[in-house]
Amino acid sequence: MVKTPAQYRLIPPLENGDRLTRYEFERRYNAMPPLKHAELIEGIVYMAAALRFRSHGQPHASLMTWLGNYMVTTPGVALGDAPTVRLDLDNEPQPDAVLLIESECGGRSRLSEDDYIEGAPELVVEIAASSAAIDLGDKKRAYRRNGIPEYIVWQVFDRRVDWFCLQDGDYISLPTDADGTIRSRVFPGLWLAVEDLLAGDMVKVLAVLQAGLAAAEHDVFVQQLSQG
Repeated sequence: MVKTPAQYRLIPPLENGDRLTRYEFERRYNAMPPLKHAELIEGIVYMAAALRFRSHGQPHASLMTWLGNYMVTTPGVALGDAPTVRLDLDNEPQPDAVLLIESECGGRSRLSEDDYIEGAPELVVEIAASSAAIDLGDKKRAYRRNGIPEYIVWQVFDRRVDWFCLQDGDYISLPTDADGTIRSRVFPGLWLAVEDLLAGDMVKVLAVLQAGLAAAEHDVFVQQLSQG
């Protein structure tokens, strides 16, 4: 049944800083159709301000291009652009990007009946203005506690990319190889030329990714996904 405007007014609007359960967060979010981006992190509501081009829009497009090329050559892997993720009763983030293994191929998360991600996707990506952002604080702790295997944070103003991997219940930073490349442990062949990304040289970023996709480890991974 479609709610009337009067019925919508009976539900309090979302406000930055509200302390809510996930169910109340969703109730208020759904009562605000124009709202496009809001998150619940450790029980607190965060609503994004307008997104700037160079500090968010352009980096976001670069990462989606990199991840999209990996997805199209890796059957059984799905990519989401800023999807809502139901993690637990206190956390419903909307990461900038999510790369996951489809559930029928052995993935950790699944799609709910109302088309939301439930559970921990294999990789989440956030674009942060700086190291002071929530992405490296409460959000990182929530991702770690919920068992998200890998987490990338691009701190645009600090010109830094951190790629965290869950090990023994805590996040460690994946090493950068001598050639300046970080290699995923969860998605074989997902290689990132960090300095080239920071320099905006997507030709080189994609060339390094293609080398990863041509590696034997990626072929083995694709075969594993096909077997479920």
